[in-house]
Amino acid sequence: MPKHNKKRNSALLYEMLVREAVKQSINKNKEQRDKIISTLKSGFGNSTEMGKELGLFKNLLETKGLSPRTAEKLIQETKKEYKRLDTKKIFNEQSKLIKKINKEISKGVFSNFVPNYRNIAVLSQIFGEDISVKRRVILEESVLEFISSGAPPNKKTKTPSTGLVVSKFIEKFNARYNDTLLEGQKALLNKFILSFLDSGADFKIYLNEEIENLKKKVNNSFSLGELKEDESLAARMKEVKTLLETSNQRPVDKEFLQQILKIQTLVKEIESQ
Repeated sequence: MPKHNKKRNSALLYEMLVREAVKQSINKNKEQRDKIISTLKSGFGNSTEMGKELGLFKNLLETKGLSPRTAEKLIQETKKEYKRLDTKKIFNEQSKLIKKINKEISKGVFSNFVPNYRNIAVLSQIFGEDISVKRRVILEESVLEFISSGAPPNKKTKTPSTGLVVSKFIEKFNARYNDTLLEGQKALLNKFILSFLDSGADFKIYLNEEIENLKKKVNNSFSLGELKEDESLAARMKEVKTLLETSNQRPVDKEFLQQILKIQTLVKEIESQ
């Protein structure tokens, strides 16, 4: 079996660039950050073949809680869609992007840590043609287990949150909390809504930046007198810390967004004390 080439994996290229943008943002290098965002939008736009390929990766990477039967159907339908892609065009677009990263951004992009690297690499092999039938079946079984994990036993599992479902949630959330929404919450929701118009690069980067920012604030909160005196609040903040540290393992759905919004409020309340 050929060795997996991460530079020829559109989903990995996307994730490594997102993390580079977050890194440059933390370093306050706005020019480089904006250049990376522009590269993400042009390289993974909806009209590009890499953008279409990335969308199929997301079909499986960002889905959990399906019944095994539905999960199997999703895998097979996604594979059918993948076969309709122009692989030569994908290769050429990847070559162009790799060249741009090397010349205009940094070769260090390819060393950025991607938490779900293994899952992305597995999907790349399932979509490819260079593995044995036995190996493909084993890999598909692992993907099926991943996207069906968390499904309630003996109950009909609902399909994952689509853009329409989450947008309805945002609409209701705004109607209920519009007068009390923090600026950070408004920005997060707006970025999410706009993510349906492109590859979602702005939202992905903003979300990662916000999570990193929340991690720092939560860690700093443990030195405050309020947490030292309030055991229940300290325990709650430890739960929040764990949730933030494992956020990269979860799909960005209604429940996840709601949790981030609540954490933003909690952190703001603690800071104001």
